[in-house]
Amino acid sequence: MNMMSSTLLLEDTEVPFDELQAEQIAIFRDAWEAAGHAGTARVSVSRSVMPIASELDQRLFGHDANEDQVGWLDGALSRFGRSYAGAPDQIAVELAQDAAVQAADTLLLTVPSQLGVEYNAAMLGTIAREIAPSIGWHAQTEDAPGNR
Repeated sequence: MNMMSSTLLLEDTEVPFDELQAEQIAIFRDAWEAAGHAGTARVSVSRSVMPIASELDQRLFGHDANEDQVGWLDGALSRFGRSYAGAPDQIAVELAQDAAVQAADTLLLTVPSQLGVEYNAAMLGTIAREIAPSIGWHAQTEDAPGNR
């Protein structure tokens, strides 16, 4: 059993989203170890990452919220993780400072599927070339060990 955490927490303690999520990761890993499970617990977190690399990107995502949002969901005051929208080098710095991204083994990216395959492929290419290496994350391919 591993842990996958999205961009929403059904609580708000006025602690930044990434710190709450990093705390949950630490609790999960401590519980894993205390239970005596074999192997290492793996954790993934999701982030909305929208690099601004063109005029179209700016029009589409230049005004995205770059801070946590708090609101009511299903009767609970909830904290929604921020979007990372901006220049690729700026996003790399901000992801490197995200406590949960640094605590996780895997970073899952959410992409705006309504914009089509070609647009998303270009966006993911920018992320892979200009953001991922800067924060020590490396793209895995189908042929990489462990991906079979």
